[in-house]
Amino acid sequence: MFTQQQLSSILSSLPDPAFILTRSGRYAAIFGGKDLRHYHDGSGLVGRTMFDVLKQEKAEWFAAEIEKALNSGVLHIVEYELSGNDVKGAGEGPGHSIWFEGRVQALSFEVEGEAAVVWVASNITNKNEIQQELRQLSETDALTGLYNRRKLIETLDQRLAIFERERSQTSILVFDVDNFKRLNDEMGHHAGDKALVEIARLCRQHLRQSDVIARFGGDEFVVVMPGTLCRDALEIADKLRESVPTILRESLHYEATISGGVSQFGQPDRLSSDILKRADEGLYMSKRAGRNRVSAL
Repeated sequence: MFTQQQLSSILSSLPDPAFILTRSGRYAAIFGGKDLRHYHDGSGLVGRTMFDVLKQEKAEWFAAEIEKALNSGVLHIVEYELSGNDVKGAGEGPGHSIWFEGRVQALSFEVEGEAAVVWVASNITNKNEIQQELRQLSETDALTGLYNRRKLIETLDQRLAIFERERSQTSILVFDVDNFKRLNDEMGHHAGDKALVEIARLCRQHLRQSDVIARFGGDEFVVVMPGTLCRDALEIADKLRESVPTILRESLHYEATISGGVSQFGQPDRLSSDILKRADEGLYMSKRAGRNRVSAL
């Protein structure tokens, strides 16, 4: 139907690069993917092996995926990230890292005496960026930029599973602004919003990178502290409590404090809501005791 020259032209015109890779990781041939806005020129890789041009860890990953495709005999699909700097011998192309979808199919014949696959690599960077933006929107509170209730519950479910499996402890802090309604009434809702934003900024600055901070709703915040016992969480919470009045005085010229409750996972806990309920009870204990304090339960 097609001459050899026509077939060669068709393969060269493929929009995505197609690699013929042997079981040992040799680049036997590369077709298509000539648009240097989206792909690097891989023509210099032919005849070399992945172990020559990639870092050991990445080369081993590719080799394992090739083996899976060869063993299954069916289409094998993977996602991965690479940049031109990751591949010695990659020619001109994008300067940023690229996310790929690899579609890997075993060939029915040997190449250079080895079993081989055709690996088609499609640039999905834009799709991944959009997915990440949508995921961030679904997990983030619009006002403060902290995680929202949905992400908080997901995190607590994960930490409870780890606690049940490994007995690795997690503590949480629930806190809110004392007399927040009065702040809104006296200074307006824009000031209340600014107070929440400043508290969120303070949390990001003073809490640990491992802590997960969420706005639970209204003026209520929750901090998840992995690998932390209740007594240590109480100490962290008290330092935060002492810092909040200063930041609100400086940013709003308003005197306000916070109250909180702290708890950790326990043997009877079956739902993430169990620990939230205890910490919430600790918060109301602090309110009843006069506010501007943190109580542990």
